[in-house]
Amino acid sequence: MIVRKTIDVNQEPTQEQIDTLIKAGDHRIMFDEDCPQLTDEDLAQFYRVSEKRREERKKQTVTIRLSPQALNTAKSLGKGYTSVLSRILENALKDKDVIKRYL
Repeated sequence: MIVRKTIDVNQEPTQEQIDTLIKAGDHRIMFDEDCPQLTDEDLAQFYRVSEKRREERKKQTVTIRLSPQALNTAKSLGKGYTSVLSRILENALKDKDVIKRYL
């Protein structure tokens, strides 16, 4: 039996919601062919994938020279502007026409 409840994470939980969560935690997990219990070996594979992706996504520090106008425009975007610049650069480098235009 599936019971669905909606909880507003911006509000303190009611006692009924707390009781529901405690009761749900007491239920046994029912494994079947669609949801088999994972072995330690299975779980290790998830770890390796996550580590590989983390390495692929790890950002490197570089120094670039920007015009004052480009820097001011980027900073005007607020906190996290360097991440925005990174995504803009990634997208521009995927577009061969953009690269040709600026070579």
